[in-house]
Amino acid sequence: MRNAYRILYEGAVGEITEKKSRFIATFRPVKTEEEAVAFIDELRKKYWDASHNCYAWIIGKNGEEKRSSDDGEPSQTAGKPMLDVLERENIVNICVVVTRYFGGTLLGTGGLVRAYSGAVKEGLNACTVLTIEPAKKVSILTDYNGIGKIQYILGQLDMKTLESNYTDRVELIVLVPDEKLGKLNAEITEATSGKAVMTELFEVYYSILNKEVILFEE
Repeated sequence: MRNAYRILYEGAVGEITEKKSRFIATFRPVKTEEEAVAFIDELRKKYWDASHNCYAWIIGKNGEEKRSSDDGEPSQTAGKPMLDVLERENIVNICVVVTRYFGGTLLGTGGLVRAYSGAVKEGLNACTVLTIEPAKKVSILTDYNGIGKIQYILGQLDMKTLESNYTDRVELIVLVPDEKLGKLNAEITEATSGKAVMTELFEVYYSILNKEVILFEE
């Protein structure tokens, strides 16, 4: 069974200050360890004069790859708390680097955990996170007498029509969430007395952003 999951779609930057120390959280979508490492190296060069560049990443639909680093901060006070925030939000294909510029006052282990976690939360508020859901592209072939009924059903079920082809018959290419496939088939069969033909084409994942469909091919 395919499940929905959440990804970082567009990264952003968030910043907080704790006792004059600056904590800058920078996010980027990543799909491989190589992409994550390259991003971390890029931030280390950009913030070469910072006290620390700590990081955390989660990669894979089921979060198969995870890694974090304290980058010289006391053990478990930076990378792990950052990773914990990402895990609680159930976001994958994400990498965050939190850059610290030391402000002259020690924060203690509890203060560091709160600061690094807080920076990640602040940055996430500015990011675009999408829920990716399993669906199928489906072909619906009908005569002209059935098209009105089918379009009504698609509207009632909030289905997205991706393509329309009009020849001697009408073919609609429709995006159908996995959990609605059976219901759609039953309703179209009943409405057209079995005359319409519904064919599953292939599996995809999709999301909606600003009312637009974004497809993620398998």
